[in-house]
Amino acid sequence: MMAGIGHNSGRVDEPGHSWRKHVWTKARKNLMPTLPIEVVRLRVRRATQLGLPYKTYAGIRASTGHDLIGFLFSNNALQVMRDGQPMPIARADKLGDLIAAQRIGLAHIPVTPTHLTSFPEIDRAYAAPRFDGTWTDMRDHLQVVIKSGKQPADRFVLVGDTGFERDWSEAAKLAGYLPADAFFIGRVG
Repeated sequence: MMAGIGHNSGRVDEPGHSWRKHVWTKARKNLMPTLPIEVVRLRVRRATQLGLPYKTYAGIRASTGHDLIGFLFSNNALQVMRDGQPMPIARADKLGDLIAAQRIGLAHIPVTPTHLTSFPEIDRAYAAPRFDGTWTDMRDHLQVVIKSGKQPADRFVLVGDTGFERDWSEAAKLAGYLPADAFFIGRVG
């Protein structure tokens, strides 16, 4: 069976492959800074304060160039689906363990921001972007939420539970998106 156009079936037959590989590997290594051990220790400690695995924290930090200062949590990620419903204890405990991190709730109807702020683990809350809004509406809405705290968007990560919520992080130019299971349980996928 023949491979499609542009596919080399994993074989590289042209001359100079090993040299190009060597040069590429060396150039890539030179791009990655070697951090002093004290800086690594500080970053490991910060990842712990944020409740993130070091690898996740380091990846987000490398992509933005900034430390994280907070999270936006959808009510879906918090497993709060209606007003009056308590947040699961394990999720509240995880939020309560965060150190030096803002915890912002985003409430989908029928959950209200007032209900989310009734949890001591949530610092402030806002209505979530509407499902029927445009990309521009979503972006503008989230920029208002972020600007209310007078901090840059790329210092926040969105923790959500749906594909629609994943789009929020791109629209608002946040530092990243984490599925709720990855943040609260440590399980990806």
